[in-house]
Amino acid sequence: MPGRAWFEFLGDEDLAFVRRFVLASGSLKEVAKQYGVTYPTIRLRLDRLITKIEVVEQNSEVSEFERLLRAQFADQKLSHETFKLLLSAHLKEQEKSHDQSESA
Repeated sequence: MPGRAWFEFLGDEDLAFVRRFVLASGSLKEVAKQYGVTYPTIRLRLDRLITKIEVVEQNSEVSEFERLLRAQFADQKLSHETFKLLLSAHLKEQEKSHDQSESA
């Protein structure tokens, strides 16, 4: 079963941003004007979105949970400590599951 596409990891706000960006022909100045914020604010939002997409794309071989976890961290929805804790627990669980399947 193939993994989810990168855009499936984007929330409604991210998708609305991408839509506005495309309709503005990629003009960050125009998008900033539409949102009523400064250019640097929109640039930061785009940078975070790029990071989220890169994380999903670069980790296509890992579990869906790990991709989602990494995407949430890239979107700053998880603290670094929470991310490390959840990822560590997930990797331990995967290793345990893998060891059990090998011994069966």
